[in-house]
Amino acid sequence: MGSRSRKRTGARAPLDAPPRLPVTSARRARLDDAPQPPWAPFPLTEILILLGLVALAFALLGSASGRGPLLAVGLGSVTVATLELSLREHLAGYRSHSALLGGLAAIFVTFPLVIIARPAKGVVLIVGAVVLLLAVQLFREIFRRRSGGLSWRS
Repeated sequence: MGSRSRKRTGARAPLDAPPRLPVTSARRARLDDAPQPPWAPFPLTEILILLGLVALAFALLGSASGRGPLLAVGLGSVTVATLELSLREHLAGYRSHSALLGGLAAIFVTFPLVIIARPAKGVVLIVGAVVLLLAVQLFREIFRRRSGGLSWRS
């Protein structure tokens, strides 16, 4: 009798390599589980982002006289739509947007501070950093409670 050949099932990992853990379904957010807005069949968020991008394109490519209002409309509409989508997904425990929401909180606090009080740049940076760190911790805790104990989800 001859020797039998063995089928190889794949390359073996070296002994010193840590074992690869499977990605659990709890860490991966499924598209079907995405929270729907109150205006669900109508794509308001997407239209607002598209209109904002069109306004920004016209502002960048157009004449210098009409740039200010177009920039304000473009940045405002994209920011509002992004904030709405991020808050909806974050508060539903679907995906974590702690850093984005913390950054927006820091901007919302420091912008009026700069406009009204006009402090030194160092003061603005310190206030912004403190607000960012506190807001990120707060939003992570909110997401942890809403997602069943997860601190992030992709």
